[in-house]
Amino acid sequence: MDQATLVGLEIDKGRRIVSTLDHSGIDPKVALWLITPEYEDGRLVLASTKLDQTHPLRAYEEVAEALKGSFVYILPPMLILRMKDPFIKALRDRFGKTSDVEGMRLGGQSMGNRFITDAYVYRIR
Repeated sequence: MDQATLVGLEIDKGRRIVSTLDHSGIDPKVALWLITPEYEDGRLVLASTKLDQTHPLRAYEEVAEALKGSFVYILPPMLILRMKDPFIKALRDRFGKTSDVEGMRLGGQSMGNRFITDAYVYRIR
């Protein structure tokens, strides 16, 4: 099987999704494309205090509702994690005070409970 890699089209799509979520009030604190051995393809990882207040399935429904009608293409696979998830906590502990992480690439390392094959960061705060 070919190893997945992040390309510009995915990165631009993710940037538009994060911007739309900001305008809807979801305000992701962590947003990044992640390629990990867990999944065959990449996932847009999101974590938000607003989404923590709902049942996990409801969090996906809220994101889908916020994005409804904004995109002509199929939305990418997403992984919505709680702010207390070990992966999110590790990212925030390490990069949360960094002034500008947008565009940062991560890979070949473990954070929390996940190994990062490749990642493109939109934000970690």
